[in-house]
Amino acid sequence: MIQYFQSGSRMSQAVAYGGMVHIAGQVANDRKAGIESQTRDVLAKIDQLLAEAGTSKSKLVAVNVFLPQIGDFEAMNSIYDAWVDPDRLPARACVEARLADPDLRIEITAVAAV
Repeated sequence: MIQYFQSGSRMSQAVAYGGMVHIAGQVANDRKAGIESQTRDVLAKIDQLLAEAGTSKSKLVAVNVFLPQIGDFEAMNSIYDAWVDPDRLPARACVEARLADPDLRIEITAVAAV
């Protein structure tokens, strides 16, 4: 059975299937905030979506981080490292990429076991 979470006209924010939940790219609500604030906001959204799907960050399998300014890498990591479960670190990639809105400082996708 496929489960869809927070579906809109174009996409779902999360889809669970086969014991896994796939989180769509999450961005901050406050697009004018700095990298630390945007990272906290995005990670809180991921926590909420994981909870809705019946799982948590301790079951993350993979995380993809997109930064339009790779110079934000260390500041983003300072927030991410405090958030991620240190005993269950997911595979992760971080790339520099242009995002849909020039004010966005970060976008994150994730996959977790349910």
